[in-house]
Amino acid sequence: MKVNIADVPTLARLLNRKKRYGSAGYAVDLSVILSEILTWANRLVPSESGSILLDDPLLKWNPEGRGQLFFAACFGRGSRTLVGTSLGEDCGIAGVTYRKGRPYISKDVQKDSSFYPAIDRRTGFRTRSVICAPIVIGGAKIGVIELINRKGKANYDEHDLALLEIFAGYTATLIHNALIGRMFEELSKKDSLTDLHNDRFFFHTLEQEAMKIIKQGGDMSLIFFDLDRFKEVNDTHGHLAGSRVLKEVADILRKIFIGVRAVLARYGGDEYVVVLPGADIREAGKYAERIRHDIAGNVFLRSGDGVRRPRLNIRGVITCSVGVASMAESIRTPGSARAAAESLIKAADSAMYAAKEQGKNRVFLSQRGPGAKRRR
Repeated sequence: MKVNIADVPTLARLLNRKKRYGSAGYAVDLSVILSEILTWANRLVPSESGSILLDDPLLKWNPEGRGQLFFAACFGRGSRTLVGTSLGEDCGIAGVTYRKGRPYISKDVQKDSSFYPAIDRRTGFRTRSVICAPIVIGGAKIGVIELINRKGKANYDEHDLALLEIFAGYTATLIHNALIGRMFEELSKKDSLTDLHNDRFFFHTLEQEAMKIIKQGGDMSLIFFDLDRFKEVNDTHGHLAGSRVLKEVADILRKIFIGVRAVLARYGGDEYVVVLPGADIREAGKYAERIRHDIAGNVFLRSGDGVRRPRLNIRGVITCSVGVASMAESIRTPGSARAAAESLIKAADSAMYAAKEQGKNRVFLSQRGPGAKRRR
C-alpha cells in the first residue's frame, strides 16, 4: 500500500501546535508516523482509500479566518492529487466530524447530505461509504482520520468505527509525545527569561554559518549590544522591574527582525546578539541603528497590575550601545570555523565598547581588520 505524505513545509505548518494543547509551538516531522498509522488502520479495517487531515493552527485561532483541513497523509486512488491540499472545515463528512468532535459513519454517502462530492470529481474516485473519527489533543481538536469504502465486507459497522477511534487516539498520542520531545529539545536552546536563543545556541549557529562562508564564500554580520544605564533600573525599581525590561527589549528585537533571516540571542545579563547570515556590515549597520533608535524611544513597563508589576513608564533612561562586525570587514584570516566565530564575537564586542567610549546610545561599525579579504 502506497501512502502519500504532504511535503515537509506543509507538515511543519500543520504540526506547529500552540500551547493551547499543552505543548510548545514547534514544528515536528511526523511523515513516517502518519504513514504507519494509515498502514495499520488499513490492515485492521481494510479500505480502498484513507486519509489523515489536520487543521492549520494559524487559521484555526484567527476569528476572522475560515478553518481549513489539510490532507497530511493519504492512500488509495487519486490520493497523490489530494495530499497537501485542503478543504474548508465546514465541508463534507470530515468537516462534520471535526467540528462536532464525534465519530461518524456513513454507510451510503449518496443518501448523506453531509457528503462532499467535489473530492471524488477531483480524484476520479467513487466514494460509497465512510467512517471518520476526530483527532484530539488535550481536549482540542486538531484533525480527523477517515477510511473510505470497506473491503472484504458489505459495509462498515460499529466495530470498524470503534477501531478507527482507537487509531485516532493513537495518532493524537504520538503527535503529542513528539511535540513534548521537541519542546524539551527547543527549550535547551532558549533563554528562560526572554525566550530568545541562549548563548550556547548562538555560538553553535555562528560557528556553523562561519563554516559555510569559509567553504562557499559570502558574508555574515554580527550585532552585539548591551543596555546603557540598566543598573539604574535595578537600583531604583528592583530586579523584578529589570527583568521585565530585559523581556521588553527581546520583544523589540522580535518586531524588528520579523521575516528576516536572523538569530536573536541573549548573550548574558543585559547583553544581546543578532546573527545575520548573508548580510554585509552596511546592511547590519542599518538594523543596528534601528535597534538603537527603537530602544531609545521606547517607554518601558507601560503595562502591569499596579501591585507586583507596577506601571513605571520608564522613558529616557534605557538606551543601548551597539557594535557591528562582519566576516568580510572584520576578520583578517578566518582559519577554522570556531576561530572565525570567536574573532567575529571579539570584533563586535570591541565595537560595542567603542560605542560606549564615544558617549553611549550609538552604533559603531568594526573597522576593516589588517589583511582582511572580502569573500564573494
